[in-house]
Amino acid sequence: MSKLGDLGARLHRGEVGYDFIGNRKIWYGLSILITITAIVALAVRGLNMGIEFQGGAVFTTPKSEVSVSQAQEYAEAASGHDAIVQKLGNGSLRIQVGGIDTVQSDQVRAELSKDLGVPEDKIAAELVGPSWGEQIANKAWTGLGVFMILVVIYLAIAFEWRMAVAALIALIHDLTITVGIYSLVGFEVTVGTVIGLLTILGYSLYDTVVVFDSLKEQTKDITKQTRFTYSELANRSINGTLVRSINTTVVALLPVAGLLFIGGGFLGAGMLNDISLSLFVGLAAGAYSSIFIATPLVADLKEREPAIKALKKRILAKRASAAAKGESADETDALSVEAETAVVGPRASRRAQERRG
Repeated sequence: MSKLGDLGARLHRGEVGYDFIGNRKIWYGLSILITITAIVALAVRGLNMGIEFQGGAVFTTPKSEVSVSQAQEYAEAASGHDAIVQKLGNGSLRIQVGGIDTVQSDQVRAELSKDLGVPEDKIAAELVGPSWGEQIANKAWTGLGVFMILVVIYLAIAFEWRMAVAALIALIHDLTITVGIYSLVGFEVTVGTVIGLLTILGYSLYDTVVVFDSLKEQTKDITKQTRFTYSELANRSINGTLVRSINTTVVALLPVAGLLFIGGGFLGAGMLNDISLSLFVGLAAGAYSSIFIATPLVADLKEREPAIKALKKRILAKRASAAAKGESADETDALSVEAETAVVGPRASRRAQERRG
């Protein structure tokens, strides 16, 4: 068995583990810091909206020897607006200029023909009105709202309302971080970006539901035992699914990284950048939030319940009494078969059988 596989098995059996829940204040603080940074970036720098949302024109030239920087200078001088220029794989140029209408587009096209030294009729021009982008944005917001509502309803039914609330907070956390990264790096927000943002919601939710499912199984009939608090079982659930979460996230990130760094970086494919950056950041943020945010939030909310609070008090009192007698809580549990068989989860039951054998 590989070292990672052996570690995963030991984590699943509860032989080793990291106290994610006990250190939750650190993760909360880190997430708050990242979120504040994202909000400040949005307030100060805003988003670089593509022409799909602000209107403008896209000019595609034949193969040209003119550099990207030089073509950008030509386009900005001809239009009086900021321009985005990309070198396509066949050597042609894609010049995007926002905020111009049909008349201005014809003028810019004529100027580019002179500056680039290509016939005007060889430069393809495509106009995009801002109303189309506004419709796309409205539909995206509608889709996002419907998705959030359905997620909350489903999780509240399949698990409980506390898990639904924690998952919703984690999703908002992931979206905020992704949008903040877009603001910081200045990538253009296009329809591809919107598609990427909507796509990451499912990936983000996947890891969270996996941990929640394990937590639901571990905490079934939790008040019938006095060995583990809710937070401790939540921590076991995270550790038990940790390697699985890492594996699925890495496997998902590898092709997305290829799109972002190879397709977007070396090949200059603009649409790949728009989609892949949102996917890359969103997948990483989703894996982080399911482990460090969603489950600790559930533990915090759950331990406010009177029954769970009373259970924790009994367990701590039992451990204190055992420590005063020089015994461990596990040794005290071993004296009672009834207490042993009431321990939550299949792993504890197997240990009970081994001790009785």
